[in-house]
Amino acid sequence: MALATVRPVVGGTVALGLALLAGPTLAAETGAPHLDGAELGHIWVVPFAGMLLSIAVFPVIAPTFWHGNFGRISAFWALAFLVPFTLLFGWQLALFEVLHVVLLEYLPFIILLLSLFTVAGGVRVTGSLRGTPLVNTGILALGTAIASWMGTTGAAMLLIRPIIRANSWRRHQVHTIVFFIFLVANIGGSLTPLGDPPLFLGFLKGVDFFWPTTNMFVPMLLVAIILLALYFGLDTYLMRKETAPPPEEGGGGEKLGLEGGINILLLAGVVAAVLMSGVWDPHVEVTVFHVHVELQNMTRDLLLLGIAGLSLVLTSRESRIANGFTWFPIVEVAKLFAAIFLTIIPAIAILKARPAGALSAVINAVSRPDGTPIDAMYFWATGILSSFLDNAPTYLVFFNTAGGDAEVLMGPLGSTLLAISAGAVFMGANTYIGNAPNFMVRAIAEERGIKMPSFFGYMVWSGLLLLPLFALVTLVFFV
Repeated sequence: MALATVRPVVGGTVALGLALLAGPTLAAETGAPHLDGAELGHIWVVPFAGMLLSIAVFPVIAPTFWHGNFGRISAFWALAFLVPFTLLFGWQLALFEVLHVVLLEYLPFIILLLSLFTVAGGVRVTGSLRGTPLVNTGILALGTAIASWMGTTGAAMLLIRPIIRANSWRRHQVHTIVFFIFLVANIGGSLTPLGDPPLFLGFLKGVDFFWPTTNMFVPMLLVAIILLALYFGLDTYLMRKETAPPPEEGGGGEKLGLEGGINILLLAGVVAAVLMSGVWDPHVEVTVFHVHVELQNMTRDLLLLGIAGLSLVLTSRESRIANGFTWFPIVEVAKLFAAIFLTIIPAIAILKARPAGALSAVINAVSRPDGTPIDAMYFWATGILSSFLDNAPTYLVFFNTAGGDAEVLMGPLGSTLLAISAGAVFMGANTYIGNAPNFMVRAIAEERGIKMPSFFGYMVWSGLLLLPLFALVTLVFFV
């Protein structure tokens, strides 16, 4: 179907777009509007790239400005895509694409994060342990183990304050927070879609709930065991340099224990709700402007919202305040990802066109001449971008670069999906901006008086400790 004539009022920017772009073709009148990525030019990726670069750069170079304006910046990039897209290709195609991404991806994604964030924020560890190498390693191991079930953000927020309290008497604390970011805020989230946002996006695209559990377990275990052993050795060495004696266990005045235990049961409800949506298919759906929303997914999202509400009702406000719980992190994520999910629409369409699309260089970089994927390249390409951009949209980009068919990626291309998943989850630990909990952990540590490394100082830690490990992962699993 031919494109509608563009009116002169579009202005200079859209006129430039017309000169650079070929318009996408709409589907036949009897079907839904269709976006042909093979007919889109590079310029359509600019809003998506701008959004990701804003997330990467502004918190580092202008944190105060970013804190007060991230919503406006997100809206700017979203409109930079949506306005010219609507004017050029018509409101029907724009409405379809927006509804498709909002109803099938964005809302389920945010609702899950909201539920996990609310439930995890209601669990509070009270009291204080002594920050000995054995205790610290045990806390890191525990956080790594639970991160896949309560999310990296939930596990990090649950355990960061207890581990800081346990080590408050020590001079050497930075290494503990750095390893905490490595293990609890990133690598521990490898085993379920609840653990890390990239894996939940895979679940929404059709990847089985337990696929990461069975396929990511050995790589995660290898990396986690080596890091825990390295940490125990380093912490033992630094412990010998401490001049102050360790305090008595529980000497902080507050009894060691757990508040808000009802949230552990609610967390099981979150797992059950997500599992239900993956195994129950009543073949009932609601159609909104050609977008089909299945009953099991609507039921899951309503259950998750109900569980979040129960957590708020059943957890004391005082306990949440003592836990440092605020709504700001989830509000920030909701605004940022609204723009990300909108601006990624043309990028995904182009990648689905594979060699015929404007991003064929990406396809060629991770594929052999015959089109078969190079797993090591997928691991490192996904990982490097996840280090400096957000790992969730990066996962989505390379998931679609590999074809975007979940059945194929879980089957013949299982090693490729493993490479994409491991790259996104593991290498989110390479920088403070690779995964949302990283910055949150750093902020809490500095608030408690721990002088954390700078952005590049942290990269020295990750470069020395993580990159050799990821090279080992490449040799063992992807060569």
